Amino acid sequence: MEKHDLLHEFPEHQEKIHELKVSDSHFRKLFDEYHEIEHQIHRINMGSEIANDNFVHELKAKLLFIKDELFAYLNK
Repeated sequence: MEKHDLLHEFPEHQEKIHELKVSDSHFRKLFDEYHEIEHQIHRINMGSEIANDNFVHELKAKLLFIKDELFAYLNK
């Protein structure tokens, strides 16, 4: 199962991601939350964690919302 960390999702923004992680606490919080949810979804998909379909759907929706917010940060 493929992981979707931000550096793979936005390879063209690697430098800006690093810069914002260090300089912007809100970006860092969103970044950390994104990766926590992404790892949880990955564990569920790999069978390491069990979750019902509604919960997985909610996690994926939240992940997309955070990803959109992070993308907006990167394009400022």
